[in-house]
Amino acid sequence: MPPQPAQSPVSAESPQAPAAEDFLRDFRAMSEFGATGRGGVDRQAATEPDAEQRRWLRRLLEARGFTVRFDRIGNEWGLLERVPGAPFVVVGSHMDSQPTAGKYDGAYGVLAAAHAAFRLQAEWEGGGRPEPRFNVAVVNWFNEEGSRFKPSMMGSSVYTGKMPAAEALAVRDADGESVEDALRAHGFLSEWEGPEAAFCAEIHVEQGRSMERDGVQIGLVHSNWAANKYEFAVHGEQAHTGSTEIPDRRDALLGASMLVVAAREIADAFPGKVHTSVGQLDVYPNSPVVVPSEVTLLLDLRSADEDLLAQADAMLHERVAQAERAARVDVEQRTSHAWPVTPYQPEGVELGEKAAAGLGLAHARVMTLAGHDSTNMKDLVPTVMLFVPSVEGISHNEREFTRDEDLTAGVDMLTDVVGRLAAGELEGRAG
Repeated sequence: MPPQPAQSPVSAESPQAPAAEDFLRDFRAMSEFGATGRGGVDRQAATEPDAEQRRWLRRLLEARGFTVRFDRIGNEWGLLERVPGAPFVVVGSHMDSQPTAGKYDGAYGVLAAAHAAFRLQAEWEGGGRPEPRFNVAVVNWFNEEGSRFKPSMMGSSVYTGKMPAAEALAVRDADGESVEDALRAHGFLSEWEGPEAAFCAEIHVEQGRSMERDGVQIGLVHSNWAANKYEFAVHGEQAHTGSTEIPDRRDALLGASMLVVAAREIADAFPGKVHTSVGQLDVYPNSPVVVPSEVTLLLDLRSADEDLLAQADAMLHERVAQAERAARVDVEQRTSHAWPVTPYQPEGVELGEKAAAGLGLAHARVMTLAGHDSTNMKDLVPTVMLFVPSVEGISHNEREFTRDEDLTAGVDMLTDVVGRLAAGELEGRAG
């Protein structure tokens, strides 16, 4: 579907301008937590900078009368209960980051959710909008990025029942600290399972350049790409880098390097249709005069076409066998994590289109190549996923940037979507 043109964008003199400035002021304040020297942030899950911004968010929500609670995996919930006993529209994203990351990824979606809820609260209290049928829960999901604790999307996986809480709490970081210990140290853990969800909404920066290229201000996510993620351990034998003859070596790093090259060559075999990467290598003993005996690497394959993904996966495993023979190593597949192409509920996409048209925002249907917490939530309740543009598609990088006018338009859009969900526009329409 081609992008729908904007009708009447909000001007600086419009009644919404003060609310937009309130949001931008809070965004600037939030971006100070874990700030890096190059304009990004470093606040990995349950580190001190992450804890500081969680406490800041708690104060922000409680100042507006929200009840803030943490659940059994450390998800942070701001509850606005206007209909006693009714389920909640869950709206939010994540505030944890990669080690050196942009300040928009995830965090924008949490703050946008909070401000959307603030605006709706004011409208309900002022009589400008009929009282809702459902309550609103602003959520800051725990460990979406998976940079300190694996896997990614941990908080929403536990909440939706896709990962047992005990298994998640037992995960340890590179220094041996468990998720449970890290969360308890900051007081972010309880036995509570979280609120009952009726619907979900999430807004996020696109992390790609298609929307900027096509002049789209609001992306309506209708489906996700499929992904296969692997952790491989390449086992060789430790040896002297100088004296050990080349034919006698069992170089684990050589074998791992062959898999890195294989990943890129597989992507090149399906131009634009398959994305691959190796994002992490751990080399042992990592000494300048020792042939490595073990290397672990994280490798993933992604595609919107599950048949192509299966072909790419078969090619990968062929290359694994080739690397074992060529480098005289053994490759162990330790873990795998995968998700298929699954659509978001079409009635939610249609609701988003109606909201964007009413606000006069240029919009189009898009896919998400990255994983998001909403990809878990859509398997539990009807979910609306929205994007705003990323300048040049830069992501997981301190130079990540989205224009203020797109950020604030996204808050306007999210407010309308959550208001519609809370009013029950999708009630009874889920298939």
